[in-house]
Amino acid sequence: MPTILPVSDLKNYGEVLNHCDDGAPVYLTKNGRGRYVVQSMEDYERQAATIRLLAELNKGVESLRRDGGLTIDEAFEGLEVTPWEG
Repeated sequence: MPTILPVSDLKNYGEVLNHCDDGAPVYLTKNGRGRYVVQSMEDYERQAATIRLLAELNKGVESLRRDGGLTIDEAFEGLEVTPWEG
């Protein structure tokens, strides 16, 4: 269940930050509407890395759609090992 607190609770920011240590972001509201998200640095960095990875994977998918791909034999051509060898 998400933690949703009014932004005024930042007066006691230590308690707000303790909620972030539970591994889930804290959603802060202002005038009853969602306004900010606070999360741990570890969670933020993991999320940013996931976004970068997905962006790179998307580039590969778009390249495959645009330019086509290689067969298994073409991919392993010139290598000492073939895909069907151990």
